[in-house]
Amino acid sequence: MASDAPCRTTDSRATDRPGDPSPFALGLLLRRAHWRAAAGLGEALRPLGIELRHFAVLIELVNHGPTVQRDLVAATGSDKAGIMRIVDDLERKGLAVRKTVAGDRRVRAVEITSQGLELFDAAHVAAEPAAERLVAELGPGEAEKLMGLLTRIAHPADDQA
Repeated sequence: MASDAPCRTTDSRATDRPGDPSPFALGLLLRRAHWRAAAGLGEALRPLGIELRHFAVLIELVNHGPTVQRDLVAATGSDKAGIMRIVDDLERKGLAVRKTVAGDRRVRAVEITSQGLELFDAAHVAAEPAAERLVAELGPGEAEKLMGLLTRIAHPADDQA
């Protein structure tokens, strides 16, 4: 009688262990690295009263100036409802404000406040030890090389316009 159980093979299962030839291995390693980075950086931000999701929006506002919410959705990988909650939080904390966009009363641009800029700078100082711990196992020049490689993966040349 045939079994309904899936056929098991002796081939490698997808892991994030060094040397795993699985096509999923890189994604799993990146995911584990993200978890470690997010945990450490999240801990650094907690005393400042914000989370990584808030900081991601502040980064966009610092880098691009006033930004409409739909562009924040695309830039942060969030969804419309998520961005609305994040911006609500930032406004409540006095870190950002929504302003009307000339020519379209329905659209609001989000702008960082001077208090938001101060917090942004403080977050960088607070996160420095966590960032150093994250790359502590790497040798000379390896952190820079890793940043370069990850940048090429995250922003392929054909993606940049």
